[in-house]
Amino acid sequence: MSLKAQDQTRRGQVVNAFYSLYSHEFLRVATCVPATEVADPDFAVAETLRLAELGHADGAGVMLFPELGLSSYAIDDLLLQDALLDAVERAIGKIVEASKDLYPVLAVGAPLRGDGRLYNTGVIIHRGKILGVVPKAYLPNYREFYERRHFSPGAGVTDATISVGGHRVPFGVDLLFRSEGSVPFTFHVEVCEDFWVPLPPSTRAAMAGAELLLNLSASNITIGKAETRRMLCASQSARAVAAYAYSAAGPGESTTDLAWDGHAAVYEYGDLLAETERFPTGGTFVTADIDLGRLRQERMRLNSFADCARQELPQGHGYRKVGFTLDKPADVVPLRRRIERFPYVPSNPARLREDCYEAYNIQVQGLAKRLAATGIKHPVIGVSGGLDSTQALIVAARAIDLIGEDRKNIRAYTLPGFATSDSTKSNAWTLINSLGVTGEEIDIRPAARQMLADLGHPFGAGEPVYDVTFENVQAGLRTDYLFRLANQVGGLVVGTGDLSELGLGWCTYGVGDHMSHYNVNASVSKTLIQHLIRFVARSGDVTPETAAVLEAILATEISPELVPPGEEGVLQSTQDIVGPYALQDFNLFYLTRYGYRPSKIAFLSYNAWSDAESGVWPQDIPEDQKRAYAMADIRHWMEVFLRRFFNNQFKRSAAPNGPKISSGGSLSPRGDWRAPSDASAKVWLAELRDNVPAE
Repeated sequence: MSLKAQDQTRRGQVVNAFYSLYSHEFLRVATCVPATEVADPDFAVAETLRLAELGHADGAGVMLFPELGLSSYAIDDLLLQDALLDAVERAIGKIVEASKDLYPVLAVGAPLRGDGRLYNTGVIIHRGKILGVVPKAYLPNYREFYERRHFSPGAGVTDATISVGGHRVPFGVDLLFRSEGSVPFTFHVEVCEDFWVPLPPSTRAAMAGAELLLNLSASNITIGKAETRRMLCASQSARAVAAYAYSAAGPGESTTDLAWDGHAAVYEYGDLLAETERFPTGGTFVTADIDLGRLRQERMRLNSFADCARQELPQGHGYRKVGFTLDKPADVVPLRRRIERFPYVPSNPARLREDCYEAYNIQVQGLAKRLAATGIKHPVIGVSGGLDSTQALIVAARAIDLIGEDRKNIRAYTLPGFATSDSTKSNAWTLINSLGVTGEEIDIRPAARQMLADLGHPFGAGEPVYDVTFENVQAGLRTDYLFRLANQVGGLVVGTGDLSELGLGWCTYGVGDHMSHYNVNASVSKTLIQHLIRFVARSGDVTPETAAVLEAILATEISPELVPPGEEGVLQSTQDIVGPYALQDFNLFYLTRYGYRPSKIAFLSYNAWSDAESGVWPQDIPEDQKRAYAMADIRHWMEVFLRRFFNNQFKRSAAPNGPKISSGGSLSPRGDWRAPSDASAKVWLAELRDNVPAE
């Protein structure tokens, strides 16, 4: 094969691998609710293998089945019948044999005899082998449950083996199952009641390294119980910083005294990823693509997680590691996980309203406290008629209300320059007047001309040269005026620059829009700020005139208005230079919040942005903004982002105070993000270039 052909083959392999979830630390997990027939292991085997084959075809790496699924759960003293127990062991043998040709690991529930006792167990099977058997640690013996009548508890059973089908296999509550293949991960198994106790076995297992926690459950249904299950699964996955998969018995179980809703779900770090429709009429399963990389990143960050593990786990952990091999499938397995297009803006309307309420009040509280602490009663703010200064002025007005001062104390200034449009200036003045604050105007053009002339800049001689000096002279003068005005009136300069601009370095350093006495927008992304303005406009707390101008501002093109329009009258567009804020906020979130490699961020971005018709858009996104981005666009703008992000760290190292808004973090050098100003993007750009297709 020629070098050119080899290179084309390699590129093709990179492209194919890129689009598979298994290339980006994801794992597809299926949690199953098979149909059952009471005390009929042959029927259970057929149904288990039917679902297993569907999961295999779907690319699932792990499949979870219910507690005692091979025998049925609600069969009482039939559990002690040798004929049934023999049939269960034969059923396990059939599943083991069939698993030779199946991709996923199977976790099935069965009653098993061992050393003269009967145990309620989870049997872990993969590629023709029983990896291990985990007994139920805690047996409920209250209300409708009488498990101690039949089973021995597994609590304390360690370093043991059990005979299944003539083979001795690891047995105990001390087993961790670890893939040593190209899809590396570790999982743990517990059974039903085990996660209803104060200290579930999976808690220590997670501290010992388990990332996926499996619960084989039967769990009959009573009114309100499903919500309790959800709470327990979400809580356990959050506290254990893990994925938690849960499966309960469904149709076909005995209804002599109980009923079954077939509830199965997968949670990840507190988030519900997937859930079955309850009360199914037949066997079903649901899959979820869990992000192992997210869990690993979180555990590295949460030093208290490791501290707790050192405190609670015995020397050497006390767990046996059972190895197996799960490799990446040869075929591409597309991601089926919902990726929010806007990580800072949830698509759920109720959640978005709550987020906006909290963000707005965090901003207000932060500024009110700073004003109260300093004794300063005159916020000073430059108002351009753009999104950022609008939000800052709204916040300032509410903060002044909160500390019981007159809104006339707020000094709002319009500072028109060479490219200020009539529409933005008009919006600025309408907003100032409608909010009842003190407004003034200072035309910066004479001072800018003088400074440019003093610098010997061509514009000072009448030449239309609009370079970075031309822009920054205006940006710097605006901030310089604001600081001197604050000196004059005994005020405090309220910053307007947002999180997205700081991440991209799209701000003039020092005496420019980079600096203020207190920046209320410091942790607010550009994609969120429009929703905060809309939240206030529609809250009923502002006058109709204010609401109307806020809507007008929302409809205005984002522009720094530093360069005059060209011959065709086209305004300077920020997003034409630094990239679409939709993509750049996406990149910023996943780079700083989770530390993902560029190829994974690009993979997530592709899944979020490649199809405008799929998924759910946040409420009130204008139709013309509901667009898709091709892989080439995603890669190009990520390269722009990485270069700008690393080149502009020095601006973040000297950022003014401002309140942290979201769990997405801030870029404050005193808080979430600390980095050297002289670092290079070389490693990140190389990873992007080597692993992200250009088409």
